[in-house]
Amino acid sequence: MKTSFKDYALSEDIIRALDSLGYEQPTDVQMEVIPLALARKDLAVKAQTGSGKTAAFGIPICELVQWEENSPQALILTPTRELADQVKHDITNIGRFKRIKATALYGKQPFAKQQAELNQKCHVVVGTPGRVMDHLKRGTLDLERLEYLVIDEADEMLRMGFIDQVEAIINELPTDRMTLLFSATLPKDVEKLCHRYMKSPVDIEIKAAVSTTDQIEHSLFIVKEDQKFRLLQNVIIVENPDSCMIFCRTQEHVDQVCEQLEKAHYTCEKIHGGMMQDDRFKVMNAFKRGEFRYLVATDVAARGIDVDSITHVINYDLPMEKASYVHRTGRTGRAGKTGKAISLVTPHEDRFLAEIQGYIGFEIPRREAPSYEEVEEARAAFDTKMQTQPEAKKDKNEELNKEILKLYFNGGKKKKIRAVDFVGTIAKIEGVTVEDIGIITIQDNVSYVDILNGKGPLVLRTMRDTTIKGKLLKVHEAFK
Repeated sequence: MKTSFKDYALSEDIIRALDSLGYEQPTDVQMEVIPLALARKDLAVKAQTGSGKTAAFGIPICELVQWEENSPQALILTPTRELADQVKHDITNIGRFKRIKATALYGKQPFAKQQAELNQKCHVVVGTPGRVMDHLKRGTLDLERLEYLVIDEADEMLRMGFIDQVEAIINELPTDRMTLLFSATLPKDVEKLCHRYMKSPVDIEIKAAVSTTDQIEHSLFIVKEDQKFRLLQNVIIVENPDSCMIFCRTQEHVDQVCEQLEKAHYTCEKIHGGMMQDDRFKVMNAFKRGEFRYLVATDVAARGIDVDSITHVINYDLPMEKASYVHRTGRTGRAGKTGKAISLVTPHEDRFLAEIQGYIGFEIPRREAPSYEEVEEARAAFDTKMQTQPEAKKDKNEELNKEILKLYFNGGKKKKIRAVDFVGTIAKIEGVTVEDIGIITIQDNVSYVDILNGKGPLVLRTMRDTTIKGKLLKVHEAFK
């Protein structure tokens, strides 16, 4: 039984990044997937969200890609933009010391900006099917050197109608490749996909921990639609959560509930598909940092959002899709912590409720609405918590980024500067080696260089008076 990442055939660069990220022991899905993926086997993996599957494919991919090769060697397809962005960051962090360059491709973001990134060295592409297909059609994404394909959340791709695009993309790829497919459930169409495009895939099923009541305490209230908000307020006062996600079925409902909560002076934000992508990322990152306690969201935010320590998930509206119940409630009770999943169910929703209960395999206990006395008794503790700033959550990349300084230089391709020019110049500085130089990004007029191992200040000082290819460039710490 492997109990440490050091037991796998992983390079020092990857182990070091995993240590910095606080990855201690492999999860069940990582134990099963990593050795087989390192052996380049095709895998069809049935595992719930929150089981650590991103690292299960991220670690072997970062290990297997060749740094010297400039064209994309791995493609990871995800159903949502949030998930694409999250996976890109995870790959970048795991591959930080190996200098793995990952690029995310998704809609509602300038095509030209993505094209410019693809023109540079790029090892791993993470994207949504629509935007990946666009790049392939326009010839801006070269996948001739591709060796690894990951299809993440395949059942969600099917539900969102992307499965045809996924097939069209697969048909553009080299056939001599490793394919990994991950899915919370394995509907017939997803199984067909496995058999059609994979070489005798190994089936792995990780028993769902999300459906059990060990980590998550499930409960529900029966309530009329027009009394929902009043009940929500009372439940929140009695439960007094540290960090809470409230799910609604529609964008309008999210707007409405968030507005009502703000009027009642709750620290709250919202996220849904109608918002600009940058705004969605800003809200998500602020929630991850613990800047506010209540996030009101549609299902778009239930997928691929890795936030530690969410204590409560409240289904303001019951989801239409039974699998969504598992994805929503799986936001809490993660990483060995416990959490609560509370649903507000109207009297007409018994059919949805029956489907959900059949799917998760147990009956959700019913609760009585909190009495006036219970609410009043809990109010003082609730008010006190509302007046204190939520505790800032530690970013798991913090340790990793502590020793990394990103430098900005005001020269790039137009001055004929290449990555080797930076490496050659910086590695000549006394006390600095090639190993201290991280990811290098060269644009037309500017470049960014990651300096690792706490050597950033030394390089910054020296480069102020050192020329690159005979040119003295302006250099300063890059703004985050």
